[in-house]
Order: sequence, then structure tokens, then C-alpha cells
Amino acid sequence: MSRIPHTAGRVAMVSEHASPLAALGGPDAGGQNVYVAQVARQLARKGYRVTVYTRRDSAGLPDRVTLIDGVQVVHVPAGPPAAVPKDELLPYMTEFGNFLARQWTQNPPDVVHAHFWMSGLAALAGARERGIPVVQTYHALGTVKQRYQGAADTSPPQRLAIEEAIGHECTRIIATCSDEVAELKAMGLPEDRISVVPCGVDPDQFAPVGRPRRAGTRRRLLAVGRLVPRKGYDRAIRALAGVPDAELLVAGGPEADLLGTEPEAARLYGIAAELGVADRVTLLGGVGRARMPRLMSSADLVLSLPRYEPFGIVPLEAMSCATPVVATAVGGQLDTVVDGTTGVLVPADDDHDLGAVVRTLLADPDRLARYGAAGRERVLSHYTWDRVADGVAGVYGAVSSVRSLSGVVR
Repeated sequence: MSRIPHTAGRVAMVSEHASPLAALGGPDAGGQNVYVAQVARQLARKGYRVTVYTRRDSAGLPDRVTLIDGVQVVHVPAGPPAAVPKDELLPYMTEFGNFLARQWTQNPPDVVHAHFWMSGLAALAGARERGIPVVQTYHALGTVKQRYQGAADTSPPQRLAIEEAIGHECTRIIATCSDEVAELKAMGLPEDRISVVPCGVDPDQFAPVGRPRRAGTRRRLLAVGRLVPRKGYDRAIRALAGVPDAELLVAGGPEADLLGTEPEAARLYGIAAELGVADRVTLLGGVGRARMPRLMSSADLVLSLPRYEPFGIVPLEAMSCATPVVATAVGGQLDTVVDGTTGVLVPADDDHDLGAVVRTLLADPDRLARYGAAGRERVLSHYTWDRVADGVAGVYGAVSSVRSLSGVVR
């Protein structure tokens, strides 16, 4: 696509806990960080000037960092310059919003794009008196988290009310999947102000990498993501118990030598030992993105089994590597994984016999190859970051004076 001149517009992205500079794999570093970084990069390549505002979580961070030409990351002084769990950041959003207001009084952007509910709170505080349109992407909704986590939900008690208020005040909401639209409508938010733009994947980075098979090697199952209970790695281990001669690799969490201090790692190893499969389960710890395509390409199947998932980038990354996916039928996975074409969707409850599903797939190499090829084609057709950025910019153009691109949104 040809480059759009710099008259395309000035975009402010607010991502209070998810910096595009952060290393992935920590408890609060995942898909949102990737989304913000990739969309900002693609917008800059199309000619937009993007400033990402994220909270200063270390005293040594500079005030401003250039990500690439056209993308600046500003570290906002809000709360202590130290790591703070995202569910404890709400008291600092007034300070964050005041900083934005000062910045935008002198140099207002054409449009603001807030990522996560607390970012929306700060963004509206900074934009409200200046008449700057605010686009909101929630990335995760408190209603869904509360439904599935119940008493274990550590979100501030005000979250649901604030999310609803943000949805009514912002100019437009970008939902990442059809399931999220249904949740937003159930919150009473107007559907005519909701646009759907999915998350994406870089198909050049996440591309198939050949791995010659040696006779007698175990079939490989892979699960990837943050090392938290809702990701369903325990279900993958239970499925493995019904799949002889297969191994399960779990990539996520801290570095491998720190897994001994990780409670979820201990819980998963305990389940594996109880089921007699400890010798076939390996927790890899955090795996860098540079290594991930080869790891995904080495797997016969990627298992993405969260009990709930706002969107879920892992299935897209696996499909981009031409690796078929077994995924729970939740959230964005309902849109990305086409059951019987790019993989298999399974219920999110624990009663489903995942082992039988995996055994059936592993016994049919032709089917696996078809699913892998179809997954790669689906990513290229629908889920590249370039297409995502076009869709996002289309929303910007609909609510502000920034120049719209060719992305089609609804």
C-alpha cells in the first residue's frame, strides 16, 4: 500500500498499563501490548503521527522514546515509578488524566484511542474540555471477568460502572469480535456506535518454519500464553493423559529458571504428576517472540483452551504458522478459528473429552495439513496488522478530521 502523506493526522493512544515497549509474558503483559505496538507501527507507516501514552513503571525510563519514525512513547508520571498490578492502578488515573490534559492543551491530537477501561477514564479526562474525539477499545470487559472469576476477580469494584460510563461518553467503541459486541449491547451501550475491528498477526514474522520429523519422536502439543489459571493449561494436561506418545509444551510466564517460584507452575506440575504424565509435560517459561514461530511450527497442534478470552492472539499466530488449532469456543476464538476448516472448536466446560479430539486429529495427517494451510490463508485474507490498521483508521476518519484509509468497518 502506498504511503499516505503526514497530513493523515495526529493520533494519541492511551495504554495505561500495557506499554508497546514491554517484554511479553508477565502477568500484565500480553495481547494488548502487541496490539498497541503493531497498530501504532502500521499507522506510522501509512503516514500518521502516533504518540502512545503509558504509565512510567520504572524510575530509569526516559520521558519519551522513539519506537519507530512516526511513533513516540511517552512515559506518564502517574503513581510510583515502579511496577504496580493493573488492578491497583485506578487511584492514579486522575494524575494520568491531568497530565494528558496539560499535554493536549498545548498540542492536541486529532483523535484519541484509549486501550483498556482505565485508559478510557484518563483519556476522557484529558480530552473532554478540548472537544477531542475519543475511540475506546476495552480489550477485556469487567462483566466477562466477573462472570468467570467471581470472588477471585481482583478488579476494583467500580470497574463495571466506569466501563459503562466510558461507553456512553466516548465517541466510538472498537470491539475486537462479535462476542464482545453482544456483551457491549447487554451493558446498554448503543450498537450504532460500535465498530468491529479484529486483532491481527504479522504473517512475515509468524510464518511456517520447516522441521524434519525423526522416526519415533513424540507428537507435539503446544499451549502458549500468560501463566494464569484461566488459560486452561490444566485442561491441556488432562487431554494429554488420553493421548499416548505425545508431549505437551507450555510456553509462558517468567524465564525458565524462575518457574520454581511461580504458583501456577507448581499447580500444573502437580496435576501432571497426579495424572502420570509429568515426564511428558514441559513448562518452557517465557519464550521470546523471535523464537515463537519456530516453536509453533514444530507443533502438530496448538491448544488454546482458555475458559474465557476477550480475543486471543495465540490461535492467529498458530494459524499464521500453518499449525492447526484446538480452541475453546469463547470470545474472539469463535471468529478466528473456523471449526472443521482451520481447526476444532470445543466447549469451554471440563466435561468435554479433549483427549479424544486430539487423538482423532493426530491420527489424520492429511486433515492436519488441510487445517494448517487453511489457517494460513485465513490470516492472510483477514488478520494482517495492515488490514487491522486500515480498519482502525477507518474509525478515526469517521469520528474526526483525520484522513480515513480504505478499511471497511461496521
